[in-house]
Amino acid sequence: MMNTMTTETAVAIAVPLEAELVERIRAVDPSVTVLYEPELLPPERFPADHSGDPAFQRTPEQEERYWAMLGKAQVLYGFPNESPAGLARIARDNPRLQWIHAMAAGAGGAVKASGLDAETLNKFKVTTSAGVHALPLAEFAALGILNGFKRSAELAQDQAARVWPELRTPTRLVNGSSLVVTGLGEIGLETARVARALGMKVSGTKRNVEPIDGIEEVVDNGGLAGLLASADAVVNTLPGTPYTEKLFNREIFGAMKPGTVFVNVGRGTVVDEDALAEALESGQVSYACLDVFAVEPLPQDSPLWNHPKAMVSPHTSALSAAENRLITERFCSNLRTFLDGGELPHLVDTVHFY
Repeated sequence: MMNTMTTETAVAIAVPLEAELVERIRAVDPSVTVLYEPELLPPERFPADHSGDPAFQRTPEQEERYWAMLGKAQVLYGFPNESPAGLARIARDNPRLQWIHAMAAGAGGAVKASGLDAETLNKFKVTTSAGVHALPLAEFAALGILNGFKRSAELAQDQAARVWPELRTPTRLVNGSSLVVTGLGEIGLETARVARALGMKVSGTKRNVEPIDGIEEVVDNGGLAGLLASADAVVNTLPGTPYTEKLFNREIFGAMKPGTVFVNVGRGTVVDEDALAEALESGQVSYACLDVFAVEPLPQDSPLWNHPKAMVSPHTSALSAAENRLITERFCSNLRTFLDGGELPHLVDTVHFY
């Protein structure tokens, strides 16, 4: 069914984006008018810096122009000011709004933080960039697994101390080992693909349990403890929802066999960080590679900063120089679907917020 809108669809670019990528959006269909005023957008400090330079300030006149531009659009590329408050304001001020595409894969948290009620959220759709980040996150997860199996943290400490141990310590083979992936969505399945290429056997969790090609066993979160008993490594890709809050607690870490390698590229709230610190101390977890944390930036007094068996990454593992291009390609594909009256993929679930 064709979209019943008027012949023109206005798309407003709410976040920093390169001019050549804006042209790709313009080229999707002659009926698309792109509203893009780069002087109203903060400059990027690095590739895919969707929030832009925090030192950037619009003049009162520019601020008025920014919101007036967004108010004319049926479609937004990015949340206004890349913030929940911006989302709340445009939802209130723009009755013609039909769809917003979020830069993040896990945009549910920002939608929830906007405080919008269900009635307002049902007036427009929010899609995410889920899948765009799958490959860099899967590669980072592989890095974490390899770091743990190959003792890179201990090697770095010995190198810094100029120690050449008299007794050599063996490393572990990744090939033939078992991996559990919590959250077999796009990121989880890409992680599984990379892990299988390294010779790992992969099992995992999914909210709706169903057989998946190449995955040995699929369970829901209730069956996670059973999977962990034989796992050599665990990668979490789960989003932060009330159902995943502190899923990795003392009981779950206790279900792991001693020496398990743990990687988190999902959301920090899925892990009880006190329980993780205890598991690292006991040796239940031999190494933790963490890109996300319950509170970000990670508080200065967190023991994870100096832990000899933990890697702290500042929530940047999904970042790549290609990210803006990949998100724009995803948006253009979605825009074509939107114009044709089709079903948009990767909608934010406004009940569970993921």
